[in-house]
Amino acid sequence: MKSYTSDKIRNVAILGHGSCGKTTFLEAALFATEVINRLGRVEDGNTTSDYDKMEIEKGYSINTTLVPVEYSGLKINFLDTPGFVDFAGEVNSAMRAAGSAIMMVDASAGIQVGTEKAWQACEQYSMPKFFVINKTDKDNVNIEELTGALREKFGIAVVNLKDKEAVDEAIAETDEELLEKYFDVGEFTEEEFKTGLKNGITRGEIVPVLTCSAITGEGVTEVLDAIVKYEPAATEHGTYKAIDDDGNEVEMRCSDEGPTNLFVFKTIADPFLGKISYAKVITGRLKPGTELYNPRSLKAEKLGSMFFVRGKNKFDAPEVHAGDIVALAKLQNTKTGDTLCEKAHQITFPTINFPAPNYFIAIETADSNEEEKMAQGMHKLMEGDPTFVLQRNAETHQSLLGGQGDIQITVIRAKLKEMYGVEVTVVPQKIAYRETIKGNSDVQGKHKKQSGGAGQYGDVHIRFSPSEEEFEFTEKLFGGSIPKNYVPAVEKGIIESMGKGPLAGCKVVNIKAELYDGSYHDVDSNEMAFKIAASIAFKKGIVEGNPCLLEPIMSLEILVPEEYTGSVMGDMNKRRGKILKMEPYEGGTRLMAEAPQSELFDYAIVLRAMTQARGAFNMEFSKYEEVPGNVAEKIIADYTAERE
Repeated sequence: MKSYTSDKIRNVAILGHGSCGKTTFLEAALFATEVINRLGRVEDGNTTSDYDKMEIEKGYSINTTLVPVEYSGLKINFLDTPGFVDFAGEVNSAMRAAGSAIMMVDASAGIQVGTEKAWQACEQYSMPKFFVINKTDKDNVNIEELTGALREKFGIAVVNLKDKEAVDEAIAETDEELLEKYFDVGEFTEEEFKTGLKNGITRGEIVPVLTCSAITGEGVTEVLDAIVKYEPAATEHGTYKAIDDDGNEVEMRCSDEGPTNLFVFKTIADPFLGKISYAKVITGRLKPGTELYNPRSLKAEKLGSMFFVRGKNKFDAPEVHAGDIVALAKLQNTKTGDTLCEKAHQITFPTINFPAPNYFIAIETADSNEEEKMAQGMHKLMEGDPTFVLQRNAETHQSLLGGQGDIQITVIRAKLKEMYGVEVTVVPQKIAYRETIKGNSDVQGKHKKQSGGAGQYGDVHIRFSPSEEEFEFTEKLFGGSIPKNYVPAVEKGIIESMGKGPLAGCKVVNIKAELYDGSYHDVDSNEMAFKIAASIAFKKGIVEGNPCLLEPIMSLEILVPEEYTGSVMGDMNKRRGKILKMEPYEGGTRLMAEAPQSELFDYAIVLRAMTQARGAFNMEFSKYEEVPGNVAEKIIADYTAERE
């Protein structure tokens, strides 16, 4: 594959609902341009785009794949994105490399959740966009009706490119001079039409609708022709914002001139070549052997192997022009979202905004000796997918795997086993409950041990009471009942005992301990004896202080389309949750809620099902509250049974 100049490059993301035909369309485009001599099929696992073993097994796209198509003297870098919302991070990566987008729609299925998500992504990134209605070969397809539905859903900017009158009207609306001419003459010259349409698409004021059947090949070259004519070239994408070495915001345009700057938008683990970084060259030209600087890691990277890729196929890249996408092998200090630049002209492009994990499961290895191997494997997988995390809960001592949903988590576990030989099982997730007291107590803790030789003696009287602080300790000793040098040991004994409460073995919080009396022995008293005496007093004091369990309460912001609001509120009530606030937002309702963490383990899955994947939420820890009596009884009973 040859190098193309910036004006001959188009970077196009393909978005849409799962199974709408994105991957098959690329097969048809490669077939039409004679790169392949027969169409691959997703069902057969032999497509150019879905080449990953996991994708072949699952039958759907998991990764964003780069598939360049050389057509009409141009290079169109297609970025084939997954349709499942679990892999939204892949879409975000692709959008940072693309200059325009195709939103694929299944002609028989119509507007789906993935169609709406595609539109939202294009709007978020201010991306010029097309609708391509695919699978027009299916029975009972009504293109005019579907185009009308798209227009009704997404606005009057949506026009069928074959409807010249509608396109003329759309062009006229984008420019006052063109509008005046349209009223006077009623039509445009060919040049005015082409320029007006391209400008309207670039500014997002016109969203053309095209049709094709990837299976039969009908309309595929028409889509490619439209990209060539109307999608902006890499040099026409607009400005790229960055921060220079002095912290100032700078803007630059895609050009071969000037210092070399590139942005790494994706990382993959190649079974033969190791770590591969996909980068878009923003300015300058790139050649093998170039040394660039990473402002984040503060390390230089000398570029070795450089190649263009089409699916799993690789082609040496002797030179890469601005605007093109290149794969770089074995970058040691660079990860997804990083900028590589010349050290003398340092800049940093904004990193990629990846969705935070909101679905967590607890996992463990069959063999505890494999935990380190699991952590290393997960870390390598995170380099390619920053939308999941592996966390260690210090209180429950569980490993928590968090991601966007059960499909993504299943894929991660499968990759861990296949690539790193570590199998993990899902175990019940534990909650970091707390224990506290609601009343006061006044107790004695006495430790006396005499077994020949030096003995041990410590005696304390302590009042326990609730506190707003996690722990308060005071002493009001009088008359030398306990020497002052033993007081720190008493405090330390209580603090060490707070790690395990009497109800369910949970951490004890929000208590005040007042040491007010005691006694000691001139020979047998020591710090250890008073630590033990304090722990005895603690156990008595908590039991006699009306102890209770506390549970973590999470704060949620839930965004749902209006038609699902009632169902979501009803479900939240079933989870012992409370709706604190409701307010409208564009297209739906924003709910502010609180609910116990124990009731939210599956919330990401259930909300998606309730709202047909249109709902979204953010969640963070808010506070601890007392566990209701019936729930507390079960927690305590389970703890007791486990100990026995």
